[in-house]
Order: sequence, then C-alpha cells, then structure tokens
Amino acid sequence: MSVTKVGVIGASGYTGLELLKILINHPKFQLSYVANSEGNTTLSQLHHSLNKVYECDVLKADIDECASSCELVFLALPHKTAMVYVKPLISKGLKVVDLSADYRLPQDIYEQFYCPHTDTENLSHAVYGLPELFRDELRSAKLVANPGCFPTSAILGVLPFMSRRVKNTPIIVDAKTGVSGAGKKLSDNTHFVNVNDNLFAYNPLMHRHAPEIAQKLGVDFDEVHFVPHLVPLTRGMISSIYIQVNSDFDAYEVLEEFYKEAKHVRVCKNPVDMKSVAGTNFCDIYVKRKSNMLFISSAIDNLMRGASSAAVVNANLMMGFDEDLGIPNIAYVP
Repeated sequence: MSVTKVGVIGASGYTGLELLKILINHPKFQLSYVANSEGNTTLSQLHHSLNKVYECDVLKADIDECASSCELVFLALPHKTAMVYVKPLISKGLKVVDLSADYRLPQDIYEQFYCPHTDTENLSHAVYGLPELFRDELRSAKLVANPGCFPTSAILGVLPFMSRRVKNTPIIVDAKTGVSGAGKKLSDNTHFVNVNDNLFAYNPLMHRHAPEIAQKLGVDFDEVHFVPHLVPLTRGMISSIYIQVNSDFDAYEVLEEFYKEAKHVRVCKNPVDMKSVAGTNFCDIYVKRKSNMLFISSAIDNLMRGASSAAVVNANLMMGFDEDLGIPNIAYVP
C-alpha cells in the first residue's frame, strides 16, 4: 500500500501533539519528520503520553532536511514564524498545511491585525481550509491555510442563514473556549490562579479572529460583533450566535439541507455541548428561532476541529484521499 510521507514542524505544542496522535495511526500518512525549534530530544521525552506508543527523534527544524524527508508538512507554528518556512518549502515542491494565521486573510487585513507579511506570492495562492466552503479547491491545493478555531465555529453556524439574514444587521458571536486555545506559553490570563473558578472576556469586539469571520462570510468587519471568553476548561468551544432574519422558513430544515453532504457537521435538535465533540472533528450545530431573531449554537473541540484534525482532513483532500480517513470521530468523554 502506497503511503505519503509527512512531517510536523512545531511538535511541542498542544496542536502539534494532537497532530502526532492522528498521524501515528493514519493508514495513508507515514510520519517521517518531526521537529521543533530546539530538537535534540525524542518524542516520548517531549510528550510522555506517547511513551511506548510511538518513538522517533525530534529534530531541530531544518528546511532542507524536511524537504528531503516529506511530501507534505504540517506547520504548527505561531503566526509570523510560519511564513518563514512556507516560502522555501513550497519552492522545494512540498505541500503545506499551515495552522497559523499567516495565510488566512488578504494582505491588507492581515497586516492590520497581525504583522507585515513577507510571502505575499504564496498568500495569493493559499486555499482556506474549510471543506464545507472550499472542498474542490482543497483537492488541488499546494498550500492550505487552516482556519482558526473561533472562525470555524462561527462561520459554520452562520453560513447556512446568510441568504436569509437581514442585510447590514449585526452578527453577534459570543464564544467560550478552553485554555488550551492560548497555547503553552504562560500569560496572566492563562495562569492557573486567574483562570481557575473564573470566566472572563478578552479582546472584546477587536479580537483578530473577527476579520477572518467577516471575510469568509462576505460582510464588513463592522457587521461582526465578536466577544471571546476564557473558561476554566482544558479544551472545547461553544459559540452562541445571534442574527436577525426575514421571511418564513424552518431554521432546522435549512441546516439539515445545507449540511446534508457534510461528513463532519451534525445538526442537533437539542442545545449542543462541548463533551459530545471532545476529541473529534465534528461541529455540532443547534438553531432556535424567536420572531425575527435566530439563535445558533455551535460546538467544536478547539484543538481538533479548530486545528489539528481539521488540518489532517485538509491534507487528506490535498492527497486525494477520503476526507475522513484516519480522523477520530468518537468523543472520548462521557
């Protein structure tokens, strides 16, 4: 059976670990290169949970060595760092799935919310990694910009109703996420004493994922009112979304019809919860209408559908495999 050699650069973080866990058991991907910024360690030393499960050396990231070992590479790196690797890797003929924000937005919007972009050539060719919107484009992509976790949950919730939304009215997204979404680097917000038994908003109305939501929904940034909250959980995400709609329609039937071919979206008759999607690539969506107001609730695992399992789905499509090949789809908590 032919396999595709793949690599992970950025193996130290939470999303890197989730990628490794999926790739170790993937029937068509062979994990051939694992690296971080320091190297000189092994996988079991880096992630004790993989001890006696899978062992390999973790190398210091090197573009030439990666290119000689892989056909496709996942970049689980921070924004700005990722684009440094993308340009030479693409030039050497590799396919790349980038989990950072570096290729998700047009240059002007990206630079407004992040930093100057140093690889505008590849930016113009990147495919946004949301199969429900760009499945056909992903099949021929060389570079995929994996979506952010907040935009994934918000876009999938709102998208089916955009044609029924009252134009120029607010799209209100009230989202809650587990602490793992902030990564391993410690901050005042993620310090145990601050986050434990606590809940708070951060970057309300100006969070840099808001323009990503707006851009993919085809609306102005001022129409998206996005407020993220940090909750004392390790992982998981729920977005509560409010939009105004017109005309008479059955909102549940609209969801069912829109996602009837989607392998990783589940339309729910009861309000969604985080546990039911933990460890999976599912996005669960619930909708309720009252007069002209629509309430949409979507739940994902922020490390999986919001990052790592979504990245492997995109890689499957890029390599011509079935999109759910090797993707865990049974929640691991009761």
